[in-house]
Amino acid sequence: MSHHFDTPTAREDPRINVCDFYLFRGQPGSTVMAMTVNPNAGQTAPDMFRDEGLYAFRFDLDGDAREDLSFKVRFGAVFHPDDEDQAHAQSFEVRRASSPAAADGELIVAGRTGRVVEADAGVKAFAGLAPDLFAGDAMALGEFRTAFFDRGMFHPQAFQNRKNFFAGRNVAAIVLEVPAHMIGRGRGRGWATASLHGHAPEIQVSRWGLPLITNIFMPDPAMREDFNRASPVEDVSRFSAQIADVAARMTRLAGSAPDPAGYGRTLAERLCPVTLPYELDTAGSFGLAGFNGRGLADDVMDVMLTLATNTPLGDGVAPDRSRMRDEFPYFGEPFATPPRPGPEPTPPSSS
Repeated sequence: MSHHFDTPTAREDPRINVCDFYLFRGQPGSTVMAMTVNPNAGQTAPDMFRDEGLYAFRFDLDGDAREDLSFKVRFGAVFHPDDEDQAHAQSFEVRRASSPAAADGELIVAGRTGRVVEADAGVKAFAGLAPDLFAGDAMALGEFRTAFFDRGMFHPQAFQNRKNFFAGRNVAAIVLEVPAHMIGRGRGRGWATASLHGHAPEIQVSRWGLPLITNIFMPDPAMREDFNRASPVEDVSRFSAQIADVAARMTRLAGSAPDPAGYGRTLAERLCPVTLPYELDTAGSFGLAGFNGRGLADDVMDVMLTLATNTPLGDGVAPDRSRMRDEFPYFGEPFATPPRPGPEPTPPSSS
């Protein structure tokens, strides 16, 4: 949950809180896109999706930070199926829209939550309860941020606990596998959003382009809310200065860059616009040397902490490979655990 509960809106309804986004090759010639929402789904939060929510995978295919293509997922009302293995379910539809102006787009697959659905042309979809595959010591990150934002300290000792705060937790996942040519060719940039789309015009309330952007670089709740409602084309003008400033201050305190301000500007240029670059039909990998999509096993917290501080920094935990599959939907079985406390590390001040 690299963006769990990062805004007031997310706290009000976790079903529209985009926690993570993944982009990688599935079967040869295919692209897998997955988003997770709803921290602690089925444990201390509902395990369903909001029926007035619009969940979208969006792609910029020409490098202008504007949407060129999207896959939009909508859910029906909760119902009680006859199956004994599920207490309730929802229908869903996935539509491919070739431009932002296409309100609905072409229906490519439809089905029911909790089941893998296959359609013509190699399209597969799954929506339902899944294990949270993000790994991180959220309490340590909270301590690290508090030391930095409140006391002006570089505090790497915060990460000595080495405890995965998200172990044993579940999320609600939307996983879609399509032939790569349904997206395009070459290099694109993706991001995931959740919007409200009922009787009023669509209102975006959450987005994910790169991990931990709000949690590392934006202590101000108002800025986090603004970021989640913005589009990538706005990132350079509205948020790059904040990212550059935080990186400059961190590297100055760590003594890890001869020119902290220059390092901050360079990092902000790499991170903005906040979208996930991916060379279609290649193995996804999110690492220090470069971003090329994101696989389920990529340890993104260590990558982002190291980039932010220009210092080898990690929390000592990694995604649980035992909860991953080699075949669709790639997420393994959800955890069968009693309700757990909400994943709520102590936030830093807004200073």
